[in-house]
Amino acid sequence: MINIEFIEKLDEDTYKILDDEFNKYAIKNNVKCNYKSFSYVAKENNNIVGIITGHSYYNEVFISDLIVKEEYRNKHLGTELINNVLKEFNGKGFDNINLTTYEFQALEFYKKCGFEIEFVRKNKENPMLNKYYLVKYFGR
Repeated sequence: MINIEFIEKLDEDTYKILDDEFNKYAIKNNVKCNYKSFSYVAKENNNIVGIITGHSYYNEVFISDLIVKEEYRNKHLGTELINNVLKEFNGKGFDNINLTTYEFQALEFYKKCGFEIEFVRKNKENPMLNKYYLVKYFGR
């Protein structure tokens, strides 16, 4: 009998299974997986003031999280964090970098960074939860 359980945080062995299986399936379909997690942390006097995380896979890069502490916003720190990701992956065979944001978050900031809206998933109950899917193409 197969048992399914909730796991709060995966261990290294489980991540290896994920990686191996995704790579096997990609190779079977003549595609390069290119999976690589990334994190950049901005610090001032050893205090974390900003974080960006995500991963690359196949021919794209995905930003999972970007946060700058409130007192450090509007000082170009978010832009610097994004630029670090762009430098890391530009020219390495990736087509685009993409992310999602909600209506109440940072849509205008991402547009200033050169991201374009691909589509919007409207929330019928709360428009502040409209979800924006954004993309920025490398080399354009």
